[in-house]
Amino acid sequence: MTDLETRTPPVATATGSRGRGRRLNQRHLPVLATLGLLVLMYSVGVVNYEGFSDTQIVLNIFVDNAFLLVVAVGMTFVILTGGIDLSVGAVVALTTLIAAELLGAGWPAATVLPLVLLVGTAIGLGMGCIIHFFEVQPFIATLAGMFLARGLCFLISEDSVPIADPFWTGVAQQRLAFGGFFISISAVVAVLVALVAAYVLAYTRFGRTVYAVGGNPQSAGLMGLPVGRTRIAVYTISGFCSALGGVLLSFYMLSGYSLHAQGTELDAIAAVVIGGTLLTGGSGYLFGTVLGVLVYGLIQTIITFQGDLSSWWTRIVIGVLLLAFILLQRLVTHRRR
Repeated sequence: MTDLETRTPPVATATGSRGRGRRLNQRHLPVLATLGLLVLMYSVGVVNYEGFSDTQIVLNIFVDNAFLLVVAVGMTFVILTGGIDLSVGAVVALTTLIAAELLGAGWPAATVLPLVLLVGTAIGLGMGCIIHFFEVQPFIATLAGMFLARGLCFLISEDSVPIADPFWTGVAQQRLAFGGFFISISAVVAVLVALVAAYVLAYTRFGRTVYAVGGNPQSAGLMGLPVGRTRIAVYTISGFCSALGGVLLSFYMLSGYSLHAQGTELDAIAAVVIGGTLLTGGSGYLFGTVLGVLVYGLIQTIITFQGDLSSWWTRIVIGVLLLAFILLQRLVTHRRR
C-alpha cells in the first residue's frame, strides 16, 4: 500500500503535464496556422512575381497598414475580454477630420495631437462605462458609438480637408533609412505600440486580468479581480488606439475626411481573428494580431503585383480566411472540452 501511494502522485503529475502540453499546443494552433499561411503566401509571391522578395516589399506592408495595426491592437484587448468594438473606423475618421480642421484653423500641432488622442480615449471610456454600468451589450453600445462618431464627422465637414501643417507634413515625408531600405515614422510607432501591448498582455497583472475576464467573468469576479474596471479599461484602450490610428492615417493621407476608414472595424476584427484570438475571449496573442495584419497587407500586395485583379478580391479572400479561421477556432475549442 505504501509503495502504491508513493508511485501514484508522479503518475498523476506526468499525466497532468501531458494534458497541459496538449492544451498549450492547441492554444497555439491558430497562431501557427496564421504563420504558416503567411509563409505560404509570401513564397507564392516570390515564385510568381519578380521583385517580390525585395525586403522593401515587406517594409511597405507596415508602412501602408500602420494605422490598421494600431487599431487592431486596441481591438485585441476588447476581443480578449469577449467584447467587440464597432466604433473604431468612425473614431479614426473623426480624429483625422478634427485634426485637419484645427490645424487648418491655425492651432499648433503640439495642442492638436494630444487633443485628438483625448477625444478618442474619451469616446472609448464612455462606451466602456455604458457597457459596464448599464449592462448594455458591447455590440449595441459600440454601434451607437460608431453612429455618433461618424455623424459628428459629417457635422464638421462633408468634404475632404487637406492638411498643410509643417509638423504633419514633415512626419508624413520623413523616412528612416537603413541598409538601402526605409520605413516611415508611422510604421515605427505602430510596431512600438504592438510591442508595448504584447508586454502588457503577457507580463502585467492587467494583462492576466484581461485573459481571466474573457475566459470566465463570473469566476474572475469570484476571485476578486476587477472585472468592471478591466472592461472599461479595454474600451478606453481601444478608443485611444483608434485615435492614434487616425493620427497615423492623417500622416499617410495628409487629409481629414468623414468617409476615411470605412470598414476599418471589420478589417481590424478580421486581422485579430485570423491572428488566432478567439471571438469568445480568453485566448489569443498580440503576435497573432500582427501576423493577421501582415496577411491582410500581403493579400493587397499580391493583388497589386498581379495587376489585373480588382481590389475587391482583398475582401473576398479575407472573408474566406475569416470563415476558415473561425471554423478552426471552433475545432480547437471543441477539442479542449
